[in-house]
Amino acid sequence: MPLDPSHPLLARDVAAPLIRAYRGERPDTTPVWFMRQAGRSLPEYRELRVGTDMLDACLNPELASEITLQPVRRHGVDAGIFFSDIVIPVRLAGVDVRIVPGRGPVLETPVRTAQDVAALPPLDPDALTPIREAVRLTVDQLGTTPLIGFAGAPYTLASYLVEGGPSKEQLRTRALMHADPDTWAALLTWCADITGAFLAAQVESGASAAQLFDSWAGSLSLADYTDHVAPFSGRALEPVRDLGVPLVHFGVGTGELLAAMRDVGVDAVGVDWRLPLDEAARRVGPGVTLQGNVDPALLQAPWPVLEAHVRDVLERGRAARAHVLNLGHGVPPETDPTVLTRLVEFVHAHG
Repeated sequence: MPLDPSHPLLARDVAAPLIRAYRGERPDTTPVWFMRQAGRSLPEYRELRVGTDMLDACLNPELASEITLQPVRRHGVDAGIFFSDIVIPVRLAGVDVRIVPGRGPVLETPVRTAQDVAALPPLDPDALTPIREAVRLTVDQLGTTPLIGFAGAPYTLASYLVEGGPSKEQLRTRALMHADPDTWAALLTWCADITGAFLAAQVESGASAAQLFDSWAGSLSLADYTDHVAPFSGRALEPVRDLGVPLVHFGVGTGELLAAMRDVGVDAVGVDWRLPLDEAARRVGPGVTLQGNVDPALLQAPWPVLEAHVRDVLERGRAARAHVLNLGHGVPPETDPTVLTRLVEFVHAHG
């Protein structure tokens, strides 16, 4: 079903620099936004979050909208990124998951057998009502700045479910992938379907682009990603593909997977700080926009060091068909917000 003509993408955002860049054009200034720009680096965010659980904040439409808008007001970035958490669709489906401070998402009962997967509940469309409301509230206030929808990729969701929490190597997850392919396929299908519904709710309610974020895909070989993961990432994007919004795929530590990530059917691929953008452009070819890839660690460096690094990233980004400047991962909590504002001003002035 096509977007309603009143949708922000059609009514106002089609000419936004971010949308043009995602679609392969080169606007006069390079668009810039930051992953995790809405969050712990902002004092106004910390003040707003006092006494509120992370997942509860994500599911409070007024709170989620305000948090999404805060960095747009402060930094003048070219996009808002919908404030959420990777495990929100899991929570909305009725799975018992909570955020443990200092650790991350934790499940009381991991999902590791065929019976566990079969017991996973479907996602009731009505459960997405707070997501739809939060997006509508946000786009009503964003003006000409587009909103990017956000969701975790199926592999990352599956990793949390199988491991029971964050894991650097996903040993149990990768073992299940090979030891029980049928159960693995059923689990990834469930993850893809709730992700797709979550993304569609955001896009239908006003998001003008969508990013699929794969935190843990860097633990995979190219063969494992291509054979056991990529088809489900593609499935997760199916509900929004026909809506015509630009699609972005990002993963951490995925320099060897970039071409395969492109092949799930996206307009832009995010690159972390480990791989220069000109090399990333060589790997993905001429038909894809690149997003990235300022090293988050350098946000702590003296300004001349950061400026030189950003200039280098912008120059290397010219090798791609178009470039959206971002970090190579999220904004660290200890980042001085004035540095981000200065970085945005620099990129916009640099052209």
